[in-house]
This record gives sequence, structure tokens and C-alpha cells, in this order.
Amino acid sequence: MHRGDPDWLAHSRRGDGPPLVLIHGIGSRWQVWEPVLDEVARHRDVIALDLPGFGASPPWPESPEPLALAAPGSVEHLADRVAAFLDALGVQRPAIAGNSLGGGIALELGRRGLAHSVTAFSPIGFWGPVGRRWCQLAVGGARSAAGGLRPALPRLLASRVGRVAFCGLFYGHPGHLDPDECVDSAAALADAPGFAVARAAFAGWQLRRETAGALDDIPVTVAWGTRDLVLPYATQARRARAALPAARHVPLAGCGHLPFADDPKACARLLIQTY
Repeated sequence: MHRGDPDWLAHSRRGDGPPLVLIHGIGSRWQVWEPVLDEVARHRDVIALDLPGFGASPPWPESPEPLALAAPGSVEHLADRVAAFLDALGVQRPAIAGNSLGGGIALELGRRGLAHSVTAFSPIGFWGPVGRRWCQLAVGGARSAAGGLRPALPRLLASRVGRVAFCGLFYGHPGHLDPDECVDSAAALADAPGFAVARAAFAGWQLRRETAGALDDIPVTVAWGTRDLVLPYATQARRARAALPAARHVPLAGCGHLPFADDPKACARLLIQTY
């Protein structure tokens, strides 16, 4: 499958073993998984993708299409797109992992019976109205800051203090981040054409005990950074435990909303254990 095909998504594929699909969150791109990719690829055939309208993937078509029965940008719609992409690759029922919005998509694909197993890092869908609104404000504010400060970002993010100030919402240890990677990630956040629609569609998806579907029949791991400021651990991880009582629930001590750079060894270990 090549760029220009209707189901094509930008992606990185590396490694050998059972297939493992990695799905990023809103405003992000497949490179958010870089801290764990080399280690995980020693054990798995890893497919890290860019969702439609994010990273290097084109937005979904604006005209109505038979595939898109759900609202554009919603978890259900993006799950449709990922399912079509994997089907075009010939990848059937892989292990699927996701973060934030990607965690919700991973759980939705598992709920439909399309995943061998699911690992969700700080997934959306376990919030109340206040928590959802806070998440929308937080990611929207980060996008506005990335766009407004763009000319100054290389200088700002070159310093540890600047990385703590700009990236501290998402990471537990932002001072340790690579400055160039921070600049590239901020640009991806500011430029993502799918952001606004996906953010608005957050309200349409929530996982409850009675809607877990096939998730009850497969291995499911929900991992949450205890310093997550976007989807706070104390309340939303508790709701996740109630909705998915048979899942394995793992706190990631000191990690933020994007835990892969905070504790790559722990995150890689969870991903390798998906089978």
C-alpha cells in the first residue's frame, strides 16, 4: 500500500514477531513512541501509525463516504479508518496499543473484536463532563501556545526551564526531553488539520461496563501515569477500573500523560507483554 491509496496512513514498521499496532493521541504523531520502539521491535512486528489528519497522514475525505458512518473525527470514525488501514495491510487481529485518544481507539477496536489484546495508556472515555471539558481546554491551550510561540520555540525549548514550562502539562520529567524533538512535536500539534474536529468529537465516546463488548474476552491492560495532568489518574483511572474490572490496571509512578519518555523501560515492558 502506498501514499495516495484511499486507506493509506503514514506509519513506521519495524521488527519481527507478532504484530503490534501503536496509535498516538490527539495532536501527536507516531514518533511519540520513539523512546520504546527499538526495544519493542526486538520482540514484535511494530506498526506505529499517524491517524488521519495528524502527523504525515492526510485528513479524511470531506465528502460523505460509506466507511464513515460515525461523526468525522470521533473515536468510532478513527477506529474505522485504522481498521481499514490494517485490513489493507493484511494485518488481522493484532495486539493494539494506544495513548489518550489513541487509547480510546485501541479500546474501541478491541470492543469490536478486532484486536488480539489491548494496552491503553491514559485513554480517553473515562471522564465526567468536567474532566472532558478540562481535557479539551488543556489540549486546545497547548495547541494555541504551540502556534502562537512558534518562532520562539527553538530558543525556548533549548533550555531545561523552557521545556518544563512548555511540556510539563504532558510529561512527568520534561526537563529530560530532547529539545529538537520538542520543537518538532509542537509544530505537529500546531499544524494538525484533524485536531479541531477530533477535539470537538471527544464528547461522543465513553466506555462503560455495559458497552465493553469483546474487551471482556481478550487481555486488556490500562496503564496510567500517576502525574497525568491531562486525564488525572486519581479520578479517571478509578472509573477505568470500574468499567473494565477484568483488565490489568497499572500505575506508572511519576509519569505524565505521555509516559514513554518518562519511563521507557516500564512502557516497553507492558507493550512486549501484550501476547
